[in-house]
Amino acid sequence: MSAQDKIDSIWYTRCPVPTPLGLAAREGWISQEFAQDGITINTLQETQDPELLESHYDHRLPHSFRQGGNVPAIWAKSRGTDTKVIGLNWVDEAQLIVTLPNSGISKPADLKGKRIAVPKHVISIDHQRASALRGIVVTLEVGGLTPKDVELVDVAVEKQPPTIGWQSGKRAAYAAEYAALKNGEVDAIFVKGARGYESANEHGVTIVYDVRQHPDPKVRANNGAPRPITVDAALLRERPDLVVRFLSQIVDVSDWAAKHEAETVAYIAKESGSTDKWVREAYGHDVHLHQGTDLNPESIAALEGYKNFLLEWGFIKEDFDVQAWIDPSALAEVQRLKKKAA
Repeated sequence: MSAQDKIDSIWYTRCPVPTPLGLAAREGWISQEFAQDGITINTLQETQDPELLESHYDHRLPHSFRQGGNVPAIWAKSRGTDTKVIGLNWVDEAQLIVTLPNSGISKPADLKGKRIAVPKHVISIDHQRASALRGIVVTLEVGGLTPKDVELVDVAVEKQPPTIGWQSGKRAAYAAEYAALKNGEVDAIFVKGARGYESANEHGVTIVYDVRQHPDPKVRANNGAPRPITVDAALLRERPDLVVRFLSQIVDVSDWAAKHEAETVAYIAKESGSTDKWVREAYGHDVHLHQGTDLNPESIAALEGYKNFLLEWGFIKEDFDVQAWIDPSALAEVQRLKKKAA
């Protein structure tokens, strides 16, 4: 039986954040594209099977695509999972260090000698911890400090059922961190994204620094940017035509979102468990103009820099070549076909 005969289903997963893959799925483009082939499109967003859900992190599910935070994608690659990056998307999001109004902390330099919460989750790869540490380290550097100048305090976050973020969107955002802040265990915490920005408003905290303010995108790089589209490499080798067709639907989102601002923002709000107002605050009022897919050298360099950060802090154990992880062939073919059709 040939490889073409074997493939009757494709899986995808995305994080509860702005992703072109999520928008393409929401519009029904992916299912429509493959309906004529008799290929079923499945999403991890509709399963409760713990083993299947784990593929959101380790990407071991055959014939699958993923777009979302880059920490799980990097972690899976570091552990030997055979994937390829076929596209990147960059949406700067709020990355906030916040404190209580009466703390005496108003700028990054004021964090010297203070206690900063670092969340600790019972999960295969603690991407939220990695994200928080990155935001903390960057903020400290802006203030002329290093992690040695502060006390990093582990804050345990209660283990949740086997879901992938969006399935538990109504859970209080950063509850453990805010509890630690308000009971005096720590002096500052890290929150991010729409729900993070919304929570900062609800709790009446002071924003010490937003990493979005940093002028260097390589420094702003975190779990949320750049967000890679990864595919299981066997599918790319055996059926590059299917990968090109899948990726083409994601690439089409850029033009669609630019013309459908309200619908794009509403979709992101639903995905993130927030509201239009906080989506715009957290991701920018032009978030609909940042739904493109590319493989820009600057984004690849930022991805490599963040991979190095994860290696330095022990989130991944084995190093790997990010440049070799990138496969531009599918995106190049998508662009060639669209140019030809124009």
